[in-house]
Amino acid sequence: MPKLIRAAAAALLCLACSAWAQYPDRPITLIVPYSAGGATDIAGRNLAHYAGLILNQRIVVTNRPGAAGAIGSQLVRNAAPDGYTLLIARVGAQAVLPALDSSTPFKWNDFSFLSVLDLTPTICVARTQEPYSTLPALIDYLRKNPGKLNYSSSGEGTLPHMAAQLLFQLGKLKSDVAVNVPYKSDQDTVLAMLSGQVNFHCASATALMEQIKTGRLRALAVATAQRMPELPDVPTAREQGFGDMEKIVGWSALYGPPGLPAHVVDKWTEVMKKLATDPGWVEGNAKFGGIGSVRSPEKTEEFAREQFNLYFDLAKSLGIRR
Repeated sequence: MPKLIRAAAAALLCLACSAWAQYPDRPITLIVPYSAGGATDIAGRNLAHYAGLILNQRIVVTNRPGAAGAIGSQLVRNAAPDGYTLLIARVGAQAVLPALDSSTPFKWNDFSFLSVLDLTPTICVARTQEPYSTLPALIDYLRKNPGKLNYSSSGEGTLPHMAAQLLFQLGKLKSDVAVNVPYKSDQDTVLAMLSGQVNFHCASATALMEQIKTGRLRALAVATAQRMPELPDVPTAREQGFGDMEKIVGWSALYGPPGLPAHVVDKWTEVMKKLATDPGWVEGNAKFGGIGSVRSPEKTEEFAREQFNLYFDLAKSLGIRR
């Protein structure tokens, strides 16, 4: 009898190993927790195309927008941990939302971390008519003229709002040294800048690059470790003494449900290493201003923790954590 039991166990183990070796043996659903057309959606479709070629399997992108990314995220949080339902994580849904709102139905670490995909750097800009052209000059102007300037954002707790608030903290200024004027979209914030409704703005390079290149807005700094090749004459925030501004960055990542088995994590680690040097995937990121930033699952979790803590601390200091 013991021999029969051992043989049956060995057979089951072989079947399991065979199934693991075949992953994925059917299409993978990739949840994008925002509407089609945005940076998150483009990042997801870029990943689905090139990773699908490597895996020789279809990856089906499904948009599940709503509740600032919480609906799609929770869907993946509750999915079976088999590697066939994955998430395009985004800074807003996976770091900012749980940091600001204690009622968020998931924590920042309620997922299996697979890899960071891309980073979208922040750029601070001003109207060309303004009397400051660097971050130190802006800080000095704000210190001498509290309450006089307006800055645009997409609302309280969004990245543009948090970027401005971090800048104020680094410059040892009060949180209300300038007036936050919220708008519904990135396009609206840019139009507000161009029409003179607001004076300065810190946001994703994606939303601002065209206006900077055409000279309609003046770039004060790019929040990157090195100068951006597209803007070689614009100094970095680090060069101007504001290196911590690099922490405010747009990003996408690949997450799975909690408890993904090791063979699924290992398979995606292998895929991401190949994608990191794939010219097509890199070029696809560049189309929406993304810079490839593939990392190990461990480094991805470390990065996600740092991002959550950053926004948690900012929200707490501003009294906006709910």
